[in-house]
Amino acid sequence: MSPTPTDATAIELPPGVTLPPGEDELPYDDGEPMESDLHREQMWLLIEVLKDHLSDREDAYVAGNMAVYYSELQVKKNDFKAPDVYVAFDTERRARKSWVGWQEGKLPDLVIELLSPSTERVDRGEKMRIYAQLWRLPEYYLFDPDTGLLEGYRLDPRRVFVPIQPDEHGRLRSEIAGCSFGLWTGVYGALESTWMRVWDGAGELVPTGRERAAQETRRADEEAQRASQEAQRASQEAQRAEELAAKLAAYEARFGKL
Repeated sequence: MSPTPTDATAIELPPGVTLPPGEDELPYDDGEPMESDLHREQMWLLIEVLKDHLSDREDAYVAGNMAVYYSELQVKKNDFKAPDVYVAFDTERRARKSWVGWQEGKLPDLVIELLSPSTERVDRGEKMRIYAQLWRLPEYYLFDPDTGLLEGYRLDPRRVFVPIQPDEHGRLRSEIAGCSFGLWTGVYGALESTWMRVWDGAGELVPTGRERAAQETRRADEEAQRASQEAQRASQEAQRAEELAAKLAAYEARFGKL
């Protein structure tokens, strides 16, 4: 495993050799705010549901709007990238300030960029080239929260992004994350819009924490209602049995036992 910045002082290096900076020394975001409330909520929605979907994988890490460093030249030029959302596998799940490729020994495996008028040219141009040619990023997704446009790309052996074709539900299958990305219209973060959402391998929508809580409440209410109905039926059966016993006793009292 690559040494962390705190380990660096304990490592004896040859004369004239220095370690490149680590996550404690490097900026961790690009200082650019999200384009709008809709963009910001979309980022948090994706991070939330992707973390939930990958919760049983200890080797998966999900982050958003966090710097990714992939070369020392990039550091010298102060030209780092902060993808809107990214996922890395075959790593450890821990708190990070940024993703430093030479510390981690790899780069992210899946990136989602949220398009806007001010970023679309870079997301489709420079970033797409860097992700394909330098990062060798397996999967790249683009989503425009304002228009609902969703695109997905998978890297081929030529280091060229090839469009992912939608399935019969209009969703884009992620082979590396074991899920599908698609469109869902509803409310998240008090905003009603068409959102990019995640469906699991069984085709079920991965719920947000609020949706999961609502589902649990609904199930509890349904179970309580069923229990109440069962209790009511049992009471009615008991009442009918008592009424029948009373009629039988009255009949036998007048005409004798059957």
